[in-house]
Amino acid sequence: MMIVLFSQIQRFLANFLIKYLIDTQQLKLYQTIDWEKEVTRFQALGLTYPSYYTSVNFHGINQGYLNPVAALTYDAVTSWATLFGEKQLRQGLIHSIKSEPQTILDLGCGTGSMTIELKKTFYSAKVIGLDLSAYMLVMADDKAKQQTLNIEWKQGLAEATTFPDSSFDVITISMLLHETPPHISLAILKEAYRLLTWQGQLMILDGNQQRLRHVLWLAKLFREPYSPVYSQGDIRQWLKSVGFQDVQMQPQWGIYQVSHSMKLYTL
Repeated sequence: MMIVLFSQIQRFLANFLIKYLIDTQQLKLYQTIDWEKEVTRFQALGLTYPSYYTSVNFHGINQGYLNPVAALTYDAVTSWATLFGEKQLRQGLIHSIKSEPQTILDLGCGTGSMTIELKKTFYSAKVIGLDLSAYMLVMADDKAKQQTLNIEWKQGLAEATTFPDSSFDVITISMLLHETPPHISLAILKEAYRLLTWQGQLMILDGNQQRLRHVLWLAKLFREPYSPVYSQGDIRQWLKSVGFQDVQMQPQWGIYQVSHSMKLYTL
């Protein structure tokens, strides 16, 4: 009975998001854009999608993030999941950045909401947004162009980028780790450590694992395939295990948290 109820709620949510939470401009963009042509602008040659990414349907959408519907609905889903507090969450992360970075990388940038806020805050910095979905990058690029912001968008794996060592002063990871298996989350953190400059800062916005353990029904409601196992982990220990120091955690907006740490020496 409970399984049937959840299925009914999930179907309702999907219809609700499409009909009521997506604005007219986004719907027009979805209907008029040549998606297959646009995604080729961001597709990296030789990129192979990992099985953890292609074997599940994030948010119940067929093909997950390899689908223009996911790119179109992502902002609406995030807004609703955070009770319309996503802007405050992003600002909570940005306000924790201690320096004036010259180079910033947003790993798993999605539709670029965090990336855009970073560029607006640190306008003189070189800002790059990286995501595995070219569809998400199409939306991110459109949003940045509307605000005349010069941001570089790249398709790639957050756990295996092609950037050189010590390339960035600040790296952000926003709402990504709960959407990857724990061993991939660790690989992403290890990659972030490699990419940071000495005294560089890593900022993470994601679910508060201790709190999520008590509301696992949310993962079912929003069809988050990896969130239950993510909630059993410990970001603090993950960060320390790959070399980060000065690890600090700040609860944010109910079930979320900002984690920040620094690269203080080279392994």
